[in-house]
Amino acid sequence: MAEFLVNEAVEDYAFVNTTAEPELLQELIDETNKNMGWPQKLSGRLVGRTLKMLTALHQPKNVLEIGMFTGYSALSMAEGMPEDGKIICCETNPRAIEFAKTFYERSPHGHKIEVIFGPAIETIETLDMELDFTFIDADKRNYLNYYEKVLEMTRPGGLIVLDNVLWSGKVLQPESEIDDVLVEMNRRIAADPNVENMFLTVRDGMNVVRKLR
Repeated sequence: MAEFLVNEAVEDYAFVNTTAEPELLQELIDETNKNMGWPQKLSGRLVGRTLKMLTALHQPKNVLEIGMFTGYSALSMAEGMPEDGKIICCETNPRAIEFAKTFYERSPHGHKIEVIFGPAIETIETLDMELDFTFIDADKRNYLNYYEKVLEMTRPGGLIVLDNVLWSGKVLQPESEIDDVLVEMNRRIAADPNVENMFLTVRDGMNVVRKLR
């Protein structure tokens, strides 16, 4: 789990005072913690409810998720999307895919989700679509590659949301290749006149980017 970047009591206070996720997602959290490796990869309430709020406001029809894990973030986004919306989820962990699908089958929003197994870089190359919304939460070494490819596919006014952009605070004193990738990506986004962004200090950092043209 990422180190707390704010006082832990403040983080807990924000959690308690944020609208709870549906019971099915609470069950998904419990089962992920019991049965899956690396349960800290799960987005959690603060990130999940942010995604749900953004999709509810933005009403995207074509959504891409890079890094699905056990399906918490996908179901959070699907909850806010229109009935005819579709999420394409990229995931390389077969066990996580199998786990997530059991929850998609039980959700009233699961029909909006399509899972594609394989490296996201390769999957993106096969997609012939204009994106309204993308959530990136996969291997950090490829974050800049993901972002640049997705930006080309995103319609003007579309959103790209990147998770873990504070990287437990390592972006302040980068020491590794991954740290450097995240620092460079954040810098490029902030300096790009073709987008506007809002860098949120929610949990491990969320960068919300809107394509202008």
